[in-house]
Amino acid sequence: MSTTVDVDGREVKLTNLDKVLWPEGITKADLVAYYHQVAPYALPYLVGRPAVMSRYPDGIDGEYFYQKDCPSYVPDWIRTVAVRHDEGRRVVHYIVHQDRATLVWLANQAAIELHAWLSRVDHLKHPDIGVIDLDPAEGSTFQQVVTVALLVQEALTEFEITGFPKTSGATGLHIYIPLEPVSPFSEVTRALKTLAEMITAVCPFATIERVVAKRTGKVYIDYLQNTFGKTMASAYSVRPRPGAPVSMPLKWPDVERGGLNPDEFNIYTVLPLLREQGDAFRGFFDRRYRLNGLLEAKPLLENIQHWQEMSGSVPKNGSIYQEQ
Repeated sequence: MSTTVDVDGREVKLTNLDKVLWPEGITKADLVAYYHQVAPYALPYLVGRPAVMSRYPDGIDGEYFYQKDCPSYVPDWIRTVAVRHDEGRRVVHYIVHQDRATLVWLANQAAIELHAWLSRVDHLKHPDIGVIDLDPAEGSTFQQVVTVALLVQEALTEFEITGFPKTSGATGLHIYIPLEPVSPFSEVTRALKTLAEMITAVCPFATIERVVAKRTGKVYIDYLQNTFGKTMASAYSVRPRPGAPVSMPLKWPDVERGGLNPDEFNIYTVLPLLREQGDAFRGFFDRRYRLNGLLEAKPLLENIQHWQEMSGSVPKNGSIYQEQ
């Protein structure tokens, strides 16, 4: 069964809408409907960015695959961009996120996640988003993830930089930083590595260890996502996990007050929350930053005693820190 619908003047063919993608009975029709409705909130962080499709034709418990090159049957109204990789030896033709119809078409391909580059097509080698990805290893807790996120937030504040937190849609948190697209990925990576190293120096359960087996009981601060061609699950992306969780933008007070439960943000709950509270990332690109100052890291060094007191603690009532 198939049908063709009009999405903002674009004809989008939809197929197999009754296909169950999640074991809870959530179907492709539910995914299509979600992305159609969430598009006004999600698109500001997607438009102009190459996409990588993570496709789950048999649902999240079936086989899946990542697809970089756009398929031959892509509609002619979908924007694409040819990108040279491996010093020009390989060319990939990416779909580019551009409008609501594109999101609906991707959902119909059972591309559950909205994977996007950290740079846009007009400055591919210069990201306009930097990201710190906090990933709890086995034996660590989400509360520890929250503590490390607050350390990152306070570090950025020392450098007069505003970071924007969101749930990963899995077990971690992402912190996004709006950037002026002037520095290459390598420089952004180097600056955020410096930040990560300073935090691991004062927080006993934070690590930048790349070997998974050596991270037990710690929160991995992943700064290596800031690499040319890598993608992140964007704001409001659904994730291929039980319950169809969503990568949900947050405000720092939501993180600071404790009790945050990432599982509460899913394909059914996010839209009502957005209608009630609006987009927590609103104004994200109003101010963009350069990360040059991070390479010196002097403010962190000057406040190392405060950082050591904070590590392992969770803020309560704003500036008062209590032991867990």
